Amino acid sequence: MPIRTIQTFSIDSPSEFKQRLFQWSQQFETIVWLDSNNYQQQYSSFDGCLAVEEFTSIKTDYHGAFEKLKEYQSYTKDYIFGYISYDVKNDIEQLSSSNFDGLDFSDLYFFQPQKLIFIKGNTVEFHYLRMIDDEIEEDFEEIIQYSNPIIQESNSDIKIKLRIHKDEYHKKVEKMLAHIHRGDIYEANFCQEFYAENTSINPFEVFQHLNEISEPPFATFLKLENQYLLSATPERYIKKEGTKVISQPIKGTAKRLINKVEDAKIAFDLAHDKKEQAENVMIVDLVRNDLSKTAVKGSVKVEELCKVYTFKQVHQMVSTIVSDVEHTTHPVDIIKETFPMGSMTGAPKVSAMKIIENLEETKRGLYSGTVGYFTPAGDFDFNVVIRSILYNEEKKYVSYSVGGAITAKSTPEKEYEECLLKAKAMKYVLLNSK
Repeated sequence: MPIRTIQTFSIDSPSEFKQRLFQWSQQFETIVWLDSNNYQQQYSSFDGCLAVEEFTSIKTDYHGAFEKLKEYQSYTKDYIFGYISYDVKNDIEQLSSSNFDGLDFSDLYFFQPQKLIFIKGNTVEFHYLRMIDDEIEEDFEEIIQYSNPIIQESNSDIKIKLRIHKDEYHKKVEKMLAHIHRGDIYEANFCQEFYAENTSINPFEVFQHLNEISEPPFATFLKLENQYLLSATPERYIKKEGTKVISQPIKGTAKRLINKVEDAKIAFDLAHDKKEQAENVMIVDLVRNDLSKTAVKGSVKVEELCKVYTFKQVHQMVSTIVSDVEHTTHPVDIIKETFPMGSMTGAPKVSAMKIIENLEETKRGLYSGTVGYFTPAGDFDFNVVIRSILYNEEKKYVSYSVGGAITAKSTPEKEYEECLLKAKAMKYVLLNSK
């Protein structure tokens, strides 16, 4: 007997329903909200999804994290939503994370939601656990009439600081380049943190504002009691549909311009930029290698190489790599063999991660980790946590990090400018939200 009751409703205005659904979700302690912002992408499963209220959950540090997740996913055989932080790398390789952490997120967390709602076009599907399925119609009525968002007081006087100042950033990039010239690595993703202390924000308002100005295909709002992720990520890490696995790394960024002709030219220039192409191809090779560990022999293929996609804030170079797996391959093993994602590490992966740990000043935690879900059939979809604000309400600590790929052709000045471009939207909403 299925453990969920599925009930379907038609709606007149999906965008209005989406807005009301997100506001309605504010009452819950545990929330994962995923919004595709109607972005036309080939592997989209829904326009919006809300998972709330824990029925069961798993929370752990990195020790044996993938094994624990595997057990939990196998046992639950239901939808589970959650995240894997970047530091779960320490469960796979002989690595450590000892940099400063102002946020205190657990390394891994997943929960089985009591209430699950999908929006697809003009249809809303409620997937509620059977024990509470009598609440479906009442909740639907409440959502379509909902107009009472909870307003929290926020601190408008936010002082954003840098963990690594410009001169120090230049020195660290030079050290990274020395590793590249020595042949230790070909490429590494180097990140820096911007943060604010003793700060209160309204996470719901800030997320809505961030999502509005970015409209990315993998927008994510996550709330676990006093900890929040507000993400405008444009990047998919990995997805499984039946026996097909899809990974879509991003490497290569250019700013948007107001003038249409100039904007088209900058996108054209990005598509033909040899440095950006080289960065992207290195990561494509790394992803191909990662996918081959669980793939049916000969099934790893590059569907799209270095294609430029346009988002509201930036142009991005995206590649799509696919593979086939056996029915018997455990879904968690596919993630474990590809984690952390190549676009946030470098090549060779382990060497790059060691160097990153030495040069960065902040523990990455959920930043450059992943948020997503497993279905009862063992399919999954996970994003890359970038372009994101992280907030610990209890500690009054707000953080956002940005990074860039350092290669032999990199210059510290240009990399620094790219970081500021990526940080622009997060800084803007923090300084301009209620």
